[in-house]
Amino acid sequence: MSFKKDLVLLLKPYYWVNILMSISYIVAKRAPFICNYLWTYLFQQEDQCELDGRETEILFFLLIVVMIRTRKTGSVTMINYLTSSFMYTKIANLGLWFYNDIRLGMIYFVFFILVALLLPEPTYTGPENVLYFRTENGLEEELEKDKRVTWLVTFYTVWNPACVNFAPIFSELSNEYALSNLKFGKLDVGRFPKIGQKYHISDSSFSRQLPTVILFRQGKEVARRPYADSKGKLVKFFFSADNVKAAFDLNNLYKECKVNPIKAIKSIAEKKKD
Repeated sequence: MSFKKDLVLLLKPYYWVNILMSISYIVAKRAPFICNYLWTYLFQQEDQCELDGRETEILFFLLIVVMIRTRKTGSVTMINYLTSSFMYTKIANLGLWFYNDIRLGMIYFVFFILVALLLPEPTYTGPENVLYFRTENGLEEELEKDKRVTWLVTFYTVWNPACVNFAPIFSELSNEYALSNLKFGKLDVGRFPKIGQKYHISDSSFSRQLPTVILFRQGKEVARRPYADSKGKLVKFFFSADNVKAAFDLNNLYKECKVNPIKAIKSIAEKKKD
């Protein structure tokens, strides 16, 4: 099912335009018709249809960087891998075009800027049941307001690729599991860094804690992912739907909350008073 969704998403202009930009240089070099037209016909340059040693080194280095970065961001689907690698592949292509010919580099650079401005990454538009905390005290107020409510909260930043990849997964989970006493929330630690500090979540560009998901019960933290082990080392966590369900035992948590709804608790409390 996830693969079918990915194929549908690839039809959106953002993805296929970025894929074309990511492979533009190597295709131009290796496709005889394009190569002959660009370098032989337009610029009257010979022997440009082969990759030289420097170009091969850049492409090999790019491959290593993409593999490392996608692993660090916890990419688990085809779309995740693509979105995590687009920036690196496009910057590498920009360098290659400039390395070969400054005129072609300038053309690619202009196109690079236009795509960034006119084709933002598509955001999740499906159903969700998530409360976005818009104030610095929003989370604390909700935790204190009714401690019978269990909260699963994502701490994120809008610019982090791993957070962007996890957003639709969290939204789908909220739509599947949310109840009156089991709620889902999101808090932008880039906007509210003091909250990030309070919960020991770094929002730096090198942070390995984004996103962080914390489960609150009775107003207190009971579990989080990723978490630090006994030696203080962060334990890597891949934010797939199945992993989140298992880590926070969502199926059993949902059953427990559904069997003990807030309304039933209220009625019992009222009977005791009588």
